[in-house]
Amino acid sequence: MRVIGWLLACTLLVIPAHADAQLRGETYVSGFQLPIAFVQDPTDRTVQFVVQQGGRIRVVRNGSILSTDFLNLTGSIDSGGEQGLLGLAFSPDYAKTGRFFVNFTNTSGHTVISRFRRSVENPLVADVATRFDLLLGGTQRFIVQPFANHNGGHLTFGPDGYLYIGLGDGGSGNDPGHRAQDPNTLLGKMLRIDITVPDGDNAGYRIPADNPFTGANPALDEIWAFGLRNPWRYNFDDVARGGTGALVIADVGQTSWEEIDYEPRGRAGRNYGWRNREGAHDNPNVTPRQPAYFPLTDPIFEYGRNEGRSVTGGFIYRGVRLGAAFRGRYFFGDYVTGRVWSLALTIDGTGEARASDRRDHTAELGGSVVLGNVSSFGVDADSELYVVNYSGSIVKITAPSTPPSPPSGLRIIQ
Repeated sequence: MRVIGWLLACTLLVIPAHADAQLRGETYVSGFQLPIAFVQDPTDRTVQFVVQQGGRIRVVRNGSILSTDFLNLTGSIDSGGEQGLLGLAFSPDYAKTGRFFVNFTNTSGHTVISRFRRSVENPLVADVATRFDLLLGGTQRFIVQPFANHNGGHLTFGPDGYLYIGLGDGGSGNDPGHRAQDPNTLLGKMLRIDITVPDGDNAGYRIPADNPFTGANPALDEIWAFGLRNPWRYNFDDVARGGTGALVIADVGQTSWEEIDYEPRGRAGRNYGWRNREGAHDNPNVTPRQPAYFPLTDPIFEYGRNEGRSVTGGFIYRGVRLGAAFRGRYFFGDYVTGRVWSLALTIDGTGEARASDRRDHTAELGGSVVLGNVSSFGVDADSELYVVNYSGSIVKITAPSTPPSPPSGLRIIQ
């Protein structure tokens, strides 16, 4: 969606806050229709996949779009507004099993998490016959969405090997069903599941034994955290490249505040407060109702509607091209205003983070002409950053003077 060993438990780990080098944005590839994700192939460093909201997953090899889709689900989804094909994640054992997962809204507008395999003949084409829809919640192979908005949609695997599924609150405004605080629905939650089950398993997953609400706890076992409104992109700080394994979540606000939530590695069972709170503020637009439980966890950063209207989560930078001054900074954006910022993070001895030194990189990356509506971020095999422009392009973040790329830590398996 996790506490690293410390030499001195009470010493602060300060991630560099001085990013003096100028950045720039370069169009890496263009020609997409409503792209909402850029995902690296874990077995081939020359290949990335671009998820289009309308239902197609396009293949990019060496900066060029291939003519054949990896997967085409246009006939199986309802697309438009906040619905469509919304997420893609490759299993940690993808090189061996060929398994990957997608998140989409079906023709009835409900959320489906499906498992596929790549084809044996061509690893750049999915085998559509292998589709298997997970039995989330144990009752049906989709999650009912009462309204058309706030579907979430992102998927990612954590450093623990489990699949994290961020779901919105079910839509409308101000969560009228109080679903984000309801322990009996998956909506408005972060889910965590173990997908390492045989193909014949009826549910397609099992519950990790250390999920926080398993057993006697009065909540659905799949739930990892409560209180999300519409998590639009969340990612883990890459342990393999020196990160802490923390989960950073961008949660889209209602009328006043966009927020960034930070969860140290393994810190289960947090309640991020929606609908009782928007960001770090009480929500004055609803009749007070008791949250599922306390305490409510405040975001590490928030910004108001004078700066943006729909936050897009990114990554803690762990590459080298931008230089050491940017390593460890969190990059994120705003869909509506097309802005891109970065934050310095200071991590204390408990693993908690404090954000500071926000920097606006929008102009130096090319402004609205280059960035457009920022729908997502991605990283390549070297953990270098990319911005997804919803108008149809992928923009690489680079520096005017770029050091040579280091040997990749990506293992290529033939």
